[in-house]
Amino acid sequence: MSNSRSLINRRKTLLTFGHVTAALATIGIGRSALAKPLAANDLAASKSPGEQSKGALRELGNRLLAAPRRRDFKSAPFIVTNPNDWDHEAALEVLSYKYKSIQAWDNANLASPWLGLMREAMNGQMFAHGNAEFLAVSATHGAAHFALFSQAIWDKYKIPELLDRKFPSNSFIVEREGASPSDDLQNISGFYGPLNSNIRSLQRRGAVFLACHDSIHAIARKLAGEASFSATPVNEIAADLTNNLIPGAILVPSVVAFLVELQRAGFTYVNGG
Repeated sequence: MSNSRSLINRRKTLLTFGHVTAALATIGIGRSALAKPLAANDLAASKSPGEQSKGALRELGNRLLAAPRRRDFKSAPFIVTNPNDWDHEAALEVLSYKYKSIQAWDNANLASPWLGLMREAMNGQMFAHGNAEFLAVSATHGAAHFALFSQAIWDKYKIPELLDRKFPSNSFIVEREGASPSDDLQNISGFYGPLNSNIRSLQRRGAVFLACHDSIHAIARKLAGEASFSATPVNEIAADLTNNLIPGAILVPSVVAFLVELQRAGFTYVNGG
């Protein structure tokens, strides 16, 4: 039990990252100087996969927090080609993370148990296998991408109606009331249990959620086909959706393309549904 408590305390150090990421939702990052496009061969390779020091996951969280996010778009094109139009710096930080256990989740089905599966993987790696610096990355696209939009976007664009009322609100970003990282590992109703499988709690534990520009634009095209929004240009709807991604999300041009970069960087591929 003492070992479990020690690992829980280590997870608590990630809370600083979790609390501060809320600021990302309201910060608009302007266009910076043109950066180099993403290239896996440019990744830092000074450490072997097993050499991350204690606290490396927390340090990654701090670097991701500091990495700029542009959320002031007026229009978003069908295909992005300029690195300044996505979160290329944060994406490179993720690819640069070297550890013996890193996992990329291909998550496309909103109704699948993808968040529960990610939670189980994190629990097993961190507490059973002792890989405290384990990094889980959600390559989020398709219908699952709706979970990465704020509740305000769900309300504005009537997302529940678009989803046939199967999900009345974005419950995927809501933590179980009263759950805390100090909860006992064996508490099924606690922070680490199946009743608390949500994006916010996983982020607080160090998980990273990638947002997909291609999926955003596809959703925008779907919305533009609805009578209520047909007067708004598709690219403007896509910009609005992008500007209202949940705090901490990392925008990449195409998640299915980025999965190649993740696997080349050493991430194990998992299909989360």
